[in-house]
Amino acid sequence: MFESVDWSFRGQYMLFRHWITPSVANDALADPDRVVINPDYSSVSGRSMRVIGFSRIAESLITVIVLIEGDVAYGVNGWQANEKDQRIYLEGGDDERA
Repeated sequence: MFESVDWSFRGQYMLFRHWITPSVANDALADPDRVVINPDYSSVSGRSMRVIGFSRIAESLITVIVLIEGDVAYGVNGWQANEKDQRIYLEGGDDERA
């Protein structure tokens, strides 16, 4: 699994839209207790995964959407975890764990 992703395409969008920097998102991805939901339960294509992790930088739970293309993991988006994702994280998730 990955602990950071390529934000070259969507990092600025995420910052503008949700005030989450790539550093914060990568920090959440590196959480050893992160929960990986693959595929993401909101994905239309079924190709993206949702990672819920704690960011020490932001001092909060962050939801990060990741898409794997070949050998590269791309960051698609990230935001403060909503109530559903907070509950999934706190319960330890029942999906694929990283």
